[in-house]
Amino acid sequence: MTIIFPVIRKWPVPNTLNLYHLTNIKAMMEKKSCSEVSMSGVLTTGLSSDTFKDIFHGGASLSYDEAIDRAKQVVLNFLRQKQQPFSGVRPADLHTPFSEIDMDIPLDNYEELMKEVQRLYTDHAVAFHLPHYIAHLNCPVVIPALAAEVLISAINSSLDTWDQSAGGTLMEQRLISWTAEQLGFGTDADGVFTSGGTQSNLTGLLLARDHYARKRLGHSVKRSGNPPQAARFRVFASEKAHFSNLKNASLLGLGEQAIVEVGTDHRFRMDPEALQNALQREIQAGNIPIAIVATAGTTDFGNVDPLDEIGSIARQYGLWFHVDAAYGSCLLLTSLHRHMLNGIELADSVTIDYHKSFFQPISSSAVVVRDKRTLQIIKHHADYLNPEDQDYEEFPAQVNKSVSQTTRRFDALKLWFTLRLLGKEKLGDYIDTIIHTTRQAARIIEHDPELELLTRSDISVLLFRYIPDQRTTSDLCKLNEYIRKKTFSDGKALVAGTRVDGKFYLKFTLLNPITTEEDIRSILDILKGHGNSYKEEKKIPVSAGTSIQDYPGPGQVYTN
Repeated sequence: MTIIFPVIRKWPVPNTLNLYHLTNIKAMMEKKSCSEVSMSGVLTTGLSSDTFKDIFHGGASLSYDEAIDRAKQVVLNFLRQKQQPFSGVRPADLHTPFSEIDMDIPLDNYEELMKEVQRLYTDHAVAFHLPHYIAHLNCPVVIPALAAEVLISAINSSLDTWDQSAGGTLMEQRLISWTAEQLGFGTDADGVFTSGGTQSNLTGLLLARDHYARKRLGHSVKRSGNPPQAARFRVFASEKAHFSNLKNASLLGLGEQAIVEVGTDHRFRMDPEALQNALQREIQAGNIPIAIVATAGTTDFGNVDPLDEIGSIARQYGLWFHVDAAYGSCLLLTSLHRHMLNGIELADSVTIDYHKSFFQPISSSAVVVRDKRTLQIIKHHADYLNPEDQDYEEFPAQVNKSVSQTTRRFDALKLWFTLRLLGKEKLGDYIDTIIHTTRQAARIIEHDPELELLTRSDISVLLFRYIPDQRTTSDLCKLNEYIRKKTFSDGKALVAGTRVDGKFYLKFTLLNPITTEEDIRSILDILKGHGNSYKEEKKIPVSAGTSIQDYPGPGQVYTN
C-alpha cells in the first residue's frame, strides 16, 4: 500500500522541522501498518490535513469548535455544581494527584484533559460569583466581558504597536479617554492599560520621580539613573495605603525609606493636618518631598482619603499627586456616590482597576495621567518596533506609554463589550446595590451584642470581631483567628482577616451585587457558630495559650 502525501510547502535539507515530520510519518506508517511512503524530490511537510489541527487557523475550525465547547461545558458544570465558595482543600491534599502527572506524556483527547483539569482545579477553585464569598477584592464578572475573552485569546492581538493591533489600539485609546472624562480630566489626558494596580502605581511613582528630577534638578533618570539627591526623595502616603507603594519605591531604587507613612483619622483616612506636619518634618530634616499618594478605597477599610484637601496640599508644595483608585474607581459609575471622589480631578496620575470595580475578568487595569506629555518620560524606541521617526499621530503605539510591558493582551476589549452592551448606568446600579448591602451589614453587626464593628465604610469593606463575653485582647485574637480558619476550612462562606493596631479582625469585602442582607445574616451565623464551638471542640479554656496552629483541621481529632 502506498500513501501519497500532498506537498504543502518545501524546505531545504537538512531541516529540524523535516526531521520532526519524518518522525510523524514513521508513526503514521506504524499505526496504519503501511509499508511504503512515496515522496518526490526534497523532503516536504506532506502530512494529512489533521497535522496542524491544533494550531488556530482556517483549517482547524472543527478542532477549535470542539475545544471551546468542551471548555464551555466545564464552566457550565462549575456554575451548576458549585454550592459553596470553597472545597476546603489543602495543598497537602493535592500533592499526590499533582505528583502523579507526567508532563512529558500528553493526554489522548479533550475529554481526558477536562476531567484532569476538573479534578485538579475547577473542583477546588474559589467561586467568587457566589454570594457567600465576601473575602477579598474579587468581583463576579459580567458575561459580555467573558464573550470578549474568547475573541481576545483566539485573535491574540498584542497592544504594543499599530501593526499588531489595528483597531484594538484605537479601542483602548477611546476607553482611556472615556475614563479620563469620568475622572474630570481634560482632552490632554492619556494613559494605558496595565496588568493591575501595582503596575499602575509603579507607573505613577516612576513619573513622579522622573518628573521631579527633570523639572527641579535638570536630570534625566532614564539616561543617567537616579540622581545623588534620590536618597532624600520622599513620597507621602497614608499608613493604611497599599503595600505596593513600598514595593515600588524599592524597585525604583528609592528604597522603602522613601515612603513616609502619614497618620489617619478615626475612619482610617489620611489626615490632611498630619500630612502637613509630615511634610514640614521631612523638609526640616533635609529630605525632599516629591509626591503624595492618596487612596480612594483602602483595601482594609474601603474608605476614601479627602482628595480635595490632599490635592490642594500637593499643589501648595508643587508635588506630584497620584491617586490609587484601584478599588474606589467604582464610584465613577454611580451618580449617587460619585461625590466621594471629588478632588480626583486634581491628580497628576490615577490608578484604575476595572477588574475590581467594573466587574471585569482579571486582568483589566489602567493608569491615566492628566497631561499626556508626562508620558514622554518613559518612551523608549526600538527600530524594529517603534522607530523614532514614525508618525505616532498617524500610527499610534501604546508601547510608548507602558512602563514595563511590551507584548500586552487586548484586555480593553472586555471593557468595550461591557460598556457598549450594559452601559455605565447599569454598572452603577450594581455598585449602589453593593454599597447599600454593606450599610445594611454594618447595621446588623452594630446591633448584635456579640459583634464589634471597628468602623463604617465609604464603599464595601467591614472589619469586626466576635466578642461573646469578656476576654483579654489575646484571647479575642485567638478566637477570631480560629473562626477565620474554620470558615476557610469548611468553605461554606469565605471571609478575610486582618490586623489593626495588633488586634485581629474578621473582614467582609462586598463586591457582589447578588449578595443580600439574608446572605449576610447567614454568613454571620456561620461565623458565630464556629465561635461558639471554640471551647467545646477543643476542650480547653481559651486562656490556656494554645496557638491557632495547634487546632485540628477538617477531619482531624483534637488530643490534649
